[in-house]
Amino acid sequence: MSVNLIAPHREADLAREVALATGTREPIAIEGNGSKRALLRPVQAARTLSTRNLTGITLYRPTELVISARAGTPLPEIEAALAEKAQMLAPEPPDTRALFGTDLPATIGGIVAANLSGPRRITAGAIRDHVLGIRFVNGAGEVVRSGGRVLKNVTGLDLCKLLTGSHGTLGVITEVTIKVLPAGETSATLAVRVPDLETGIRTLSAGLGSPYGVTAAALLPDAQGPLALLRLEDFAASVAYRSGRLAEDLARFGEIRVIGAEESLPLWRGVRDAAPLAAASEEAVWRVSVRPSAGAKVAQAAQALGGRALLDWGGGLVWIAGPATETAHAAVMAAAEAARGTFTLFRAPEPLRAAVAVLPEEPPALAGIAARVKAALDPAGVLNPGRMRAGL
Repeated sequence: MSVNLIAPHREADLAREVALATGTREPIAIEGNGSKRALLRPVQAARTLSTRNLTGITLYRPTELVISARAGTPLPEIEAALAEKAQMLAPEPPDTRALFGTDLPATIGGIVAANLSGPRRITAGAIRDHVLGIRFVNGAGEVVRSGGRVLKNVTGLDLCKLLTGSHGTLGVITEVTIKVLPAGETSATLAVRVPDLETGIRTLSAGLGSPYGVTAAALLPDAQGPLALLRLEDFAASVAYRSGRLAEDLARFGEIRVIGAEESLPLWRGVRDAAPLAAASEEAVWRVSVRPSAGAKVAQAAQALGGRALLDWGGGLVWIAGPATETAHAAVMAAAEAARGTFTLFRAPEPLRAAVAVLPEEPPALAGIAARVKAALDPAGVLNPGRMRAGL
């Protein structure tokens, strides 16, 4: 863990710090507010370079559905500005404070660097799909700009997609431009009490396959049995009509309750933030991404090892909380592999994160491409070394 925190107020000063590190080949840890330090592998570096002082919305054009902000701008600040114009970040990125036990909120740069999306990802796409433009400092200390303020703005290599989800290993993001969407006037949630996980997945699948525009579908653990949740958003009259029709269609799966907007909002924030799994801070937390039909088996595997599970994305995203041991981690890896899915060790004590693979191994051909990209953008290997995989 780095103890020397450097937080420049200007992009040029940040670029100078990176150039100095490259010149001396001194590794540096890259972060925003440091809210996700317990995510992936620990970075062994004497200094931390933070974007937390690169703040502020630099452009917001509601009529064009586009917003630009410096990387250190707190996510709640951006969401508040959008809410004033009845707009939103469509992928619904999570607030990770409860999960990581931190006080400072995530920054927009950190959300993009981690490519984190919430319940609406199944209908609106991932945060990666909404990044229009990006500015970053590469490992040579050079400021690079890619993309712009409209959708079709890239020829050649799309660096916006490349940097999104790179966890600070390819460059230090300093500014992002994101497409936004209008927020629905209201919402309603159908809560269906189901007898088991398999029935819950079938319920979610039926809702998502219906013509009623479900925007989120999750399956929550509950003392009374699993609870399938399906969200509808839009104009009030439309939501009322569609929720009634969908309730009729799903009645065969179990007892249904329609939840209004006031109760729905905190419910889906809890799903977005994996709040039911956040309480036991000593546990490890994994995210397993699989085809929705395999979600129930992965959740059952988690329960077999003494863990708890929450399913989002219609069953395609399984949040797991369980013992922070190598044995439990191996069991989660095996469950993900058996389901032909992928896993992320999302939260764990540092010794475990340093000892195990926090992401699946890449096929040799893909690993070779990744190594060449890393060498091109960070030739000295100083940016978040080992963050995603040992030695990279």
